[in-house]
Amino acid sequence: MSDLGTLYGVGVGPGASDLITLRAVKVLQSAEVLALPRSSDFGASVAWEIIEPILTEPRPGQKRLRLTFPMTKDPSKVRPHVDAAVSAIGAHLVEGRSVAFVTEGDPSLFSTFGYVRQEARKRWPGLRVDVVPGVTSITAVAAVGGMPLADGHERIAIVPATYGVSDLVDLLTRFDTVVLMKLGGEMPTILAALEQTGLTDRAFFVSKATMAEQRLETDVQKLRDERGGCFSMLIVKRQDRSGVLLGGAPNEEIP
Repeated sequence: MSDLGTLYGVGVGPGASDLITLRAVKVLQSAEVLALPRSSDFGASVAWEIIEPILTEPRPGQKRLRLTFPMTKDPSKVRPHVDAAVSAIGAHLVEGRSVAFVTEGDPSLFSTFGYVRQEARKRWPGLRVDVVPGVTSITAVAAVGGMPLADGHERIAIVPATYGVSDLVDLLTRFDTVVLMKLGGEMPTILAALEQTGLTDRAFFVSKATMAEQRLETDVQKLRDERGGCFSMLIVKRQDRSGVLLGGAPNEEIP
């Protein structure tokens, strides 16, 4: 058997192709295999849609490996797909080929790559794994909203809302900035918590940040009947301690 190839986890950012890092481009151009996640066997890979415009000079003979990871919280449904993906990737690694697993955002933040890396290292303990960071959806959403995530002494909480927000009032009280990802059907509960804490006008919503379909909504009350998709996010910023390093500069308003 040949020496194991290298497994790369490549973050390609929130959606805009020109936010892909130079390091990511270099790895994507040189990898022998691109592993492209998708949510269904017949669906498109968002990761591929992001990188396709910049992948102008791929390695000759580069292979594309499409891998399905269903959008579900049920471990019994997720595990078989992770096992199948690692087996498919491993078939190339054991032949000495480099495999770049392409993931939206950053590979270390709510990414399927984390499961793939963990399982691959169990199967091949000597496997070299190289992670290429990417622009996160969190920072992209903050940029779209025109609001810094933290300043001075401010603390941030990042919460996957679809897994439950029963403690949201407490989080909104204890943290200066709360980032709500994976909103799902939790919008009514989120809005109720904002009303209870008096922070409704300190929140903004962004969907598909940096993509052509980008949407910014500063009046979150309009979202009461909406279901947040996987590319939507809501940020709440108290601003109580904004500007502390400047001696208490006036709070900024959300544009």
